[in-house]
Parts: sequence; C-alpha cells; structure tokens
Amino acid sequence: MQKKYQPTVKEQTFLDSINNTKFDRQIINGLNKFIDGDAPEDMQSFYSAEEIKALAERKGTERDVEARMPVKITRHYFELAKKSAAIQVLVKANINETLDLEGAADPGKQMSYSPVEGLIHKYELGLIYVAITCSAHCRFCYREELIARKKVEQADGSVAPKKLAKIGDLVEYITTHNAEVAAGNGRHPQTGREKLREILMSGGDPMVLSNKKIGAWWAALAEAGIESIRLGTKESAFYPQRFDANFFDMADKFHAAYPGTKIRMVIHFDHPDEFLLKDEDGSYIPDPVGGLLWHPDTKHAVSELGKRNWMTVDNQAPIINGINNDPDALRIMQRELRQNKVENHYFFCGRDIIGHRAFNVPIEEAWRILNESQKGLSGIEAHARLSITHYKGKTEVVAVTDKPLAGVPGTENGFVILKLHRSAEDAPEKGLITIVGRNPEAIWFTDYNDRVIYDAAGLFV
Repeated sequence: MQKKYQPTVKEQTFLDSINNTKFDRQIINGLNKFIDGDAPEDMQSFYSAEEIKALAERKGTERDVEARMPVKITRHYFELAKKSAAIQVLVKANINETLDLEGAADPGKQMSYSPVEGLIHKYELGLIYVAITCSAHCRFCYREELIARKKVEQADGSVAPKKLAKIGDLVEYITTHNAEVAAGNGRHPQTGREKLREILMSGGDPMVLSNKKIGAWWAALAEAGIESIRLGTKESAFYPQRFDANFFDMADKFHAAYPGTKIRMVIHFDHPDEFLLKDEDGSYIPDPVGGLLWHPDTKHAVSELGKRNWMTVDNQAPIINGINNDPDALRIMQRELRQNKVENHYFFCGRDIIGHRAFNVPIEEAWRILNESQKGLSGIEAHARLSITHYKGKTEVVAVTDKPLAGVPGTENGFVILKLHRSAEDAPEKGLITIVGRNPEAIWFTDYNDRVIYDAAGLFV
C-alpha cells in the first residue's frame, strides 16, 4: 500500500522555488506514423519503402518489433541520425530484432531483490524506477520489459509489469533499513548490508520528468539521509535542450538546501555522432580551441554539468553490433568525453534480454574492440572497463589471451579471465575471479558452460 508522503517545511520551501519548462521534443511515437504517412514530410524517408513494408507485415504477429520495443524518436535525434548510419541503427526498428526471441524476462534476477514497489535493493545502493519511458527508444534497450510494459515475475511470485517507485514507500523503507543497520552496529541483521546511502534514479529516463518531480525525489531522498543520488539519463543525446536554465536553477537550489547530498549524473552516449558535428563529407570538424566541434546544445548541457564541483558526470554504454563495435569511434568518444569533464565509466557487453542476439557483439570481440580503442589514450582517458551484467552482479572481462596455460586442459586455444565487481547484499564474492577457455562466438555466459577452468566467483554454479 502506498504511504502518503508529507514534505517537510524545508522541502516544501525548496519545491515552491522550482520552475518547470514546457518542452517540445517533437517526438514521433510509434511505427504507424511512418506506415500511415503521418510523420512529418522530411522524416518519411527515415525508413525505406521496403523496410516499412516488411515491418508492417509483422504488425500483430509474434514477430512484431514493437511488441518487443516501441518505436520513438525526437526531432533532435532524427537530425543527427540523418548523417549517421550508426545512430540510425540505434533507433530504427529492424525485422532482425525478432528473428530470434531467445532471452530472459528478468536477466539480472532483480525482482528477487525488490522489497517495495519500484525499488531494487540488490547491491550496496538502491535502484528506483521513476519513469517508464524515454524521449526516444534504443532498439537494444536493456529495460525493454519496463518500456514495453511486459509482465515479469514479482518478488511474491505474482506476474505483473514492473511498477514505479513511490516517494512515501521508499522513504519509509530507507529510514527503517538504516535504523536496523544502526541497531546492528553498522550491519543489517538479515542481509549484512551497511547503511543505504546511495540511490540510482532510473527507468525509463528520469529526465523526462518535470523539474518539480525530480526535485521532489531529490529532496525526499536527502531528507531520508541519502548521501549520493545518481540519475541515469540518455537525454543528453536524445534531447540535450532539456538541460536548460530552469533545470540548473533547480539543481543549484537543491545543493544550497542539501549540500551534504551529492548528485552523480550518469549519461549515456553510445557513439561520437551523438554529440559531434560533421561537415558535408561526413568528417568531424576540428574545434579551433582544441579537440572536435560539438553540437552546441549538447556542449552546453555537458559544460553546465561540469561546472558544478558537487556534481559528477560519468558515461557508460554497451558495445552494440552496427552501432559502436568500432575501436576508432570508441577512441574518439572516450577522448572527447574526458576532455569535457565526463568520466568514462563502463562499457558493457550485451545482456540476455529478449531478442538480444540481434544486437550483441561476441564477448571476446567486445574486449578486443575496447582494448584496441584505448591504444593512444592517456591513462585518465582510458578508465573505462568492460563489464557483463551477470545475475550475481557486474562482472569485468579482465583479459582475453590466445596463449594456453601450460598443463591446464581446456586452455589450448587461450582463455578469458572474469572478475566479479558487484555481489548482492554484503558482497561476499566481490573480487573473486573465473577463468574459462576461449569461445570466440560466445555472446553470453551460457556459451562458456562447457569451458569452465576455474570458478571461484561462482558464475557458473
């Protein structure tokens, strides 16, 4: 049952000071706009006649691509996509998405760690779902079950769509959990977890919410004792104009009211074409002051985020077939982001979501691509690691070698070293490793089931 939440006087004063902005993202929502010819005239050619015919024929069948992931695009992203084959792949529906629908409905087994609606408390932080959509939809989206409102098994065994978090319920959970931790001398008596001090706002994209709604979440979390709030967003790519004066005014007022709670913006650029300008020949344009020339709206958003010393900005992205499985593109992206105060955090291998085989790059190839991309980068520019989200937690692909381990069967063609970075509850297996024999075709852990050499991390239990 939802708990009614009453803001404190301090919260209400902050909330009353927030100004919303009405945005016109000029979103095209759904394939029917293209099928029926209702999209703006200049956007009709985004899909060829052959593509539209093939997609229309699958409407209402088990191969309907929008049953897997609805189509959505902003005018801003469309303008970028006109000059970029890579980011066209990112948002354009393709019949290949549903040729193989193998995959898990809840690959991270998150719902096993959902004590209240909309909260996943699996690791040392809590993840909350605060929105069920984004300004545009990535075809490879790892949250396709949420965006497409699919039913998944809940913690109580029922089957229903994932639900959004409610402020009252979440604040009560945080305060109760942290009180129990305090009573247990710094550890929760059941899970062994420490204080819940960090929350990741996710979805969907929290930046589709109004400033007042974002501010309401931030203030309530700060009042509950949360020390760090992450906000995961791809709005800097899909609609950077969202980061306007009213948003930063809200953020600055929040910091003035709650200086002890830090904001960590986790942005999502997959390819440099999402923020760099191109000339008529399709080449990036040198910036006279150094580096390459950015789209002015994107540059403004990232620059404003970087001005605030109480706010960090990190980028993370999956390596996806046809989009960024290119060392040169990733090298440019990592260099330009770090030059503009954005930390390169994680690159991800694909997940075993429904239809994942249409997007995933083989694990060992993804490692090669990232490793190759970081040649020529400084140590600071090359901080990003390659991760796979195993149901136990984020697992780094540490190394891939074609050299055998002398005397160790199964390593004749080389081996792969995996390290568990995250582990549920009090993280008993964090830092442990697994070694598997190479399989250049592997796109998920199950492709190594017959090649396990050493498994201290328990990834193949």
